[in-house]
Amino acid sequence: MHQEFDLHTIATNDITVRAAVAGTGPLIVLVHGWAELWESWRHQIKPLADAGYRVVAPDVRGYGGSSKPDAVESYDMESLVGDVIGIIDAFEAETAILIGHDWGAPICWNTATLYPERITAIANLSVPYHRRLDFSEIELWRRLYGDGFFYQLYFQDEGVAEAELEADIRTALRQIYYALSGDDLIRDRWLSHTRGQRLLDPFIDPSPFPDWLRKTDIDYLVENYEASGFRGPLNRYRNAQRDYNNLPQINATPLSQPSCFIGGGRDALRHFVPNHDLYENVGRHCEDLRISQIIDGAGHWIQQEAPEEVTATLLSFLETLD
Repeated sequence: MHQEFDLHTIATNDITVRAAVAGTGPLIVLVHGWAELWESWRHQIKPLADAGYRVVAPDVRGYGGSSKPDAVESYDMESLVGDVIGIIDAFEAETAILIGHDWGAPICWNTATLYPERITAIANLSVPYHRRLDFSEIELWRRLYGDGFFYQLYFQDEGVAEAELEADIRTALRQIYYALSGDDLIRDRWLSHTRGQRLLDPFIDPSPFPDWLRKTDIDYLVENYEASGFRGPLNRYRNAQRDYNNLPQINATPLSQPSCFIGGGRDALRHFVPNHDLYENVGRHCEDLRISQIIDGAGHWIQQEAPEEVTATLLSFLETLD
């Protein structure tokens, strides 16, 4: 399927990004999250283009065919937002619609907050918009989990998670994808670590893998991660305190643009904060939430696990826009 898409190299914000590009019309930028690539949108690109949009799905910096700066601070939110604005500029568009999954969702909503005149609408997948706390998100995880294991805390020390994940990239990706999917019946596997375990230790490698991620899809992920490694993707997590300190305006006000939220009913992320459902009242900090869709049975990789439902929901949201 990957050969069906036209991949372009786009100069933006002093780097280059590889992006799948399709269609003509108003610009939509699709922003993927952690442990993904542009191809996580493979089911949505053509239907959105066929609906009359110019669709651009980049590899986020640090991933795949995009630039991979080494410095941790090169992956702060200000840099990632700048990349999105640079992509919009590269296509000579005044405005764009943003659709983001996982880390792509905060990248999109922070772009919408910092450049409200450039972003006309936003759809968040798997991670709903939330307001700024009185402390950074990494401090939240430290307070909640203390000396216990939580993956974002584990990711903070440079080189540690890289060494674990890069020892066997194919197995690591299969385990990560399965453990956050709706197919893993143990929904809290990401929170089941005992003292001394590493990220992958409680995870399993299913055989066969669920058919929503085919062998060719896994092969493409492995090929790209073997070339790029995990440092860039992990560096995003190492900027939580820097982002909180440097960008006091992000998440400080309600999301003003027309918005949409889509999540998986079995997404483990819903319960990363103990005794709290992240998907409860997802529109409370959005001024114009037009669609909220929770897809039963799906997990975190929502646009891949339930592609038809996600695509239909996105098209319905786009139909509500002027």
